[in-house]
Amino acid sequence: MSYARVLCIGLVGVEGHLVEVEADLSLGLPALVLTGLPDAALNEARDRVRAAIVNSGQRWPNRRITVNLLPATLPKQGSGFDLAIACALLAGAGELPLAPIQGVAVLGELGLDGTVRPVRGVLPMVAAAAAAGVTQVVVPQGNAREATMVPGLTVRSVDSLHRLVAFIRGESELLDPPPDLPDPVMTGPDLADIAGQDFGRYALEVAAAGGHHMSMIGPPGAGKTMLAERLPSILPELDDASALEVTALQSIAGVLPPDGRLIRRPPFQAPHHSASLAALIGGGSGIARPGALSLAHRGVLLLDEAPEFANATLQALRQPLESGRVILGRARGNTEYPARVQVVMAANPCPCANPAGDQYCQCSALARRRYLSKLSGPLLDRIDIQIKLQPVRAIELMTPSAPAEPSATVAARVADARAAAAARWGAYGWRLNAEVPGPELRRPPWRLAPKNTASLRVRLDRGTLSARGFDRILRLAWTVADLDGRDSPRGSDVNEAAQLRLGDAHDRQARS
Repeated sequence: MSYARVLCIGLVGVEGHLVEVEADLSLGLPALVLTGLPDAALNEARDRVRAAIVNSGQRWPNRRITVNLLPATLPKQGSGFDLAIACALLAGAGELPLAPIQGVAVLGELGLDGTVRPVRGVLPMVAAAAAAGVTQVVVPQGNAREATMVPGLTVRSVDSLHRLVAFIRGESELLDPPPDLPDPVMTGPDLADIAGQDFGRYALEVAAAGGHHMSMIGPPGAGKTMLAERLPSILPELDDASALEVTALQSIAGVLPPDGRLIRRPPFQAPHHSASLAALIGGGSGIARPGALSLAHRGVLLLDEAPEFANATLQALRQPLESGRVILGRARGNTEYPARVQVVMAANPCPCANPAGDQYCQCSALARRRYLSKLSGPLLDRIDIQIKLQPVRAIELMTPSAPAEPSATVAARVADARAAAAARWGAYGWRLNAEVPGPELRRPPWRLAPKNTASLRVRLDRGTLSARGFDRILRLAWTVADLDGRDSPRGSDVNEAAQLRLGDAHDRQARS
C-alpha cells in the first residue's frame, strides 16, 4: 500500500476544522513534501517526524513522500499535525494497519526522540471533531484532561509514538485520561477589604449586575484598582457554554492551567499600560493570536492608568466594545475572536496625581485637560458608568462605622438581578441589560413613561447627551430596578442611572 489517510483537526481562530492527512509514497528521489497551506512550524514537521520515527525503532521509507492536508484551501498552523502525519506515513509504507484508527482523530506534536508533547487549542479542536461526527480522539497525555471536557467522545492519550504504533499493531493499550479533580475552592480579593467608597462599591455592583463597562477617575489611594480587582468576585460563575468558550480561548493562547479543568470563574486581565496593540487586541504573523481583550471574554478587562496607554491602542477598543468580537485581518484571511467583556478603566485626574485631590493639584487646567483627553469622547461614550472617586478619609480608613459587606453578600444580589434580566430578555436572546439594543428600550412594551425620561430628553435636545448615552442610561436604569426588585424602572431609577453615567456621587440612603 502506498497511500494512507488519517484524520486530524486544524484550528483557525477559535473554530476547529476536520483535516484529512493524506500520505502518498512513490518512486523517485527520497524527499518529504508538505502541501495544503502549512505554516512555518508545520513545514518543519518533515524533520521532526523523520527523527521521531527513526528514534522510535521504525523504518523510514526511502521513497518520495507527499503529505497533503485537506481541505487544501484552509490555512494550517502549528505542530499538532505531527502525530497524524507519522501515522499516515507509516501506514502508507505498509508498516501499520489503518483499521484501529479508522475514523479516529489523532493530535500531537512529536519530539525528536518520539515523545508526544501537548499542543495548544485541544479543547476547540476536539469540540470540532465531535461536531463533525467523530467519536474517538487520540491526544497527548498532557492534553487528556482538557479533551474530556467535550461530552460524547472517547478520549485516549499517548506519551510516545512507540506506544501509538504498538496500539495500532495490537500489542498494547493506550492511556486513559486522568481522573477528575475536585472543584477548587474559590479564593481572591474580597470587597470587605475596601475602606469607605460607598458610591464606588455601589457602582461596581450595578456594573456587575448589568454587565456594564465602567470608568473611575480619582486620586492615588482612592481604591480604583482595588475595586476593579474585586469585580470578578461578585460575578456569577460561568455557565457551561460560557465556560467552554473561555476555556477554549485560554487553551488557544497556551495559558490554560496545568490541571486542564473547565474554567468557571470569570477571567480577569490587567495588561500593563505599555502593552502593544497586538497584545491588547490580538495579532501576530500568520494566523493572529487572541489578545488580552479576548482572553477576558465573559470576564473583566482592567485598564489601569488608562491615559498612559497608547492612543491607537485605546481607540482600537471602540468597535469591539460595541460588537463583542474582534476581527483581525491578515493576508491569509480573517480571524475572529469573541470579546464580550466588561471593561473597567481607572485613571488619575491629572499628571501630578496629588493624593489630596483637586484642592492641592499643581497642574494647570490645560495640563489636566490634555491628560484626560487621551480618553477620547467616542471611547468614553461607550462606557456606561463613569464615576469620580474622592480620597478616603481617615475616619473611614481607621474607624469604620460598620464592617463592609463581603463579596459573597453582594454577589447574591447580583445573581438575583441577573436572573431577573435573563427572565425578561431570554426570549429575545439577551442575558444582560447591557446587551439589549437601544431601539428595543425605546419602543413598546419596554418604553418608559415620558415623565420618567423627561430629564434625559432635555439633555438630548440640548446636546449634552448623545443618543448612545441616552440608551446606555436606560440600560443602567433597568439594572438599578433589577437590584431593587422592581419590574420596571421609575423616575428615581433613571435619575440614579444618569448620575452613574455622569459621574456624580450619590447617596442611596437619600434616594426616594
